[in-house]
Amino acid sequence: MNLADELAGVVEEAAPQKPRTAAKRKPKTKGGRRLFQHDRKLGYRWVAGADEAGRGCLAGPLVAAAVLFDYERLGPREVRALGKLNDSKQHTEETREELYPVVMRIATKVVVTSRSAGGIDRRGLHKTNIAALRESLLKVAEGGPGDIILLSDGFAVGDMDGHDRRAIVDGDAKSAAIAAASIIAKVTRDRFMRRADAVHPGWEFATHVGYSTPEHREAIARQGVSPLHRMSFQSAAYESLSR
Repeated sequence: MNLADELAGVVEEAAPQKPRTAAKRKPKTKGGRRLFQHDRKLGYRWVAGADEAGRGCLAGPLVAAAVLFDYERLGPREVRALGKLNDSKQHTEETREELYPVVMRIATKVVVTSRSAGGIDRRGLHKTNIAALRESLLKVAEGGPGDIILLSDGFAVGDMDGHDRRAIVDGDAKSAAIAAASIIAKVTRDRFMRRADAVHPGWEFATHVGYSTPEHREAIARQGVSPLHRMSFQSAAYESLSR
């Protein structure tokens, strides 16, 4: 059928018809509710998630956290209270601080593991990260029931003493347990770096919390490194130190 025939067909069928009601789109589940639905669908009563903060920093510790939720005790009220839950990187500092005490109140158990810059330099970043995530998950599952799954953000963490486990790519934007862990890890680390700013003045740790910003690199060029800096990192920021 050519274009003219198609148009003619449209004219022939143009008799008045009953107006159609626009189909209503099912609203998308937003924020924390979507993340909790993801974890609930896994089919376990207990869901633990782990994430870290500070992996890519030039200075400061790597902080891992694990959060355990009991889905038999998690009701609509608790899910609403964590309605803003998402990957911590998507939140402002203010929102993360707002969510932190809510996670602490609603979670069954929370574990935080910290590894120093010196430990990262000796062992290597990846091994340190995996070990911290694994330790956090094992501690949060310690003494718990058998109906539990341990989730990690992106990285597989090896055997978990027989517990079911799963690594989820972009897990902090998919899983409530991992997103909650990302909030705990990020807030804990940022608070430490703000305190460290007073102990190690001049590097402006309270502003960039150890990440490789232009201001941070300028501070290193100006006054060298602090005990919090990771010297094993291959960074252009350290090139001026050898001149």
